[in-house]
Amino acid sequence: MITLSALNEINRIRHGFLTREGGVSAGLYASLNCGPGSSDDPALVAENRKRAMAQLDLEAAALVTLYQVHSAEVVTVEAPFAPGAAPKADAMVTDRPGLALGILTADCAPVLFADRKGAVIGAAHAGWKGAVGGVLDNTLAAMEKLGAKRKTVVAAIGPCIGQRSYEVGAEFPAPFLAEHPDNADFFANAPRDGHFLFDLPGYVARKLARLGVIEVTRVPADTLRDQARFFSYRRATLNGEADYGRQLSAVVLEG
Repeated sequence: MITLSALNEINRIRHGFLTREGGVSAGLYASLNCGPGSSDDPALVAENRKRAMAQLDLEAAALVTLYQVHSAEVVTVEAPFAPGAAPKADAMVTDRPGLALGILTADCAPVLFADRKGAVIGAAHAGWKGAVGGVLDNTLAAMEKLGAKRKTVVAAIGPCIGQRSYEVGAEFPAPFLAEHPDNADFFANAPRDGHFLFDLPGYVARKLARLGVIEVTRVPADTLRDQARFFSYRRATLNGEADYGRQLSAVVLEG
């Protein structure tokens, strides 16, 4: 499990960016696949989620995850969802102790949030579509409704695909450049003509700064290139694999 000092230093906050290591799944899902949306054995996924929560000294029932759809939707969580009742959304916030807000990823950026006062937390699934579409903006707004102050929120960007691994087509930069011309900074020419390499974590970090978050930190990792530690949707696609696992990132407010 990877942690970042910026969040470790906040009282009442525990967090972790889990890797793919330490679980019970096999094959494409080896080994800590926490994604119920995969075609892995549900019993193995449940055991993996239990093991993931144990690393945070929590019971499996504390974990709350969403039906992620690459949207800008945010929900305020007051209690764990009933089995099969997770809402379609891509971010969560809460001020309730003991709830582990969990984000599942396999190249997209997991972003964990905590108010330095230790009273409000958030978690967001920031793929390119959600990030440019407003999921980060909406997460911060939802935290503020619970009493957080944007200038005292710490944001931590977890393992995601790195720029040298993220080739995109000629049409891809348009919505980013429409948002702000300086977003051209996050595109480099790819080896193939007319293609670009996109810096997702760099874009997410700058967007958070533009939204008023003073302290933004990140895990230096590339999920595609680090096969030993991370699942990757793009790597699976390039390898012609039928499916892929998902790693979990979670943050919890202690009682």
